[in-house]
Amino acid sequence: MFQVGDKIVYPMHGAGVVEAIEEKEILGNTQFYYITTIRNLQVMFPLGSNIGIRPIVDLEVLEHVLEVLNDGETDSNLNPTQRYRMNMNKLRSGDIYEGAQVIRDLIRIGKKRTLGTGDKAMLDNAKNILISELILVKDIPQELAVNIIDQLTQ
Repeated sequence: MFQVGDKIVYPMHGAGVVEAIEEKEILGNTQFYYITTIRNLQVMFPLGSNIGIRPIVDLEVLEHVLEVLNDGETDSNLNPTQRYRMNMNKLRSGDIYEGAQVIRDLIRIGKKRTLGTGDKAMLDNAKNILISELILVKDIPQELAVNIIDQLTQ
């Protein structure tokens, strides 16, 4: 269970800080919700839900994740549908390493040929999720976090 002030990551959306825990009635069902802002959107999710929310990583793990952006192999034998499905599952998992792999692989593919619309959108989303966590872990402004990711992925 998280507390007000905890820094968390919501899979497929990004990182934020728990701003409040409030009791709400939605569709006749009353329960407690975490309230947080993720990428300028206020998000509510029920306490005890199994949606993969996790605390942000520590600085050591983040540094290792940033290395993943340039290390490892990319499976270029997958067709676009298989790749999209695999990458979507990686992002849904909420695992920061898997998100970094999605970024790495799509950037590598994009250097060989033009990415399709779905791949471009997925790459942008994966980058934004990583950037949002980088901002909270290193306590840096968004512009600096974007520059760090851009430099590492060139």
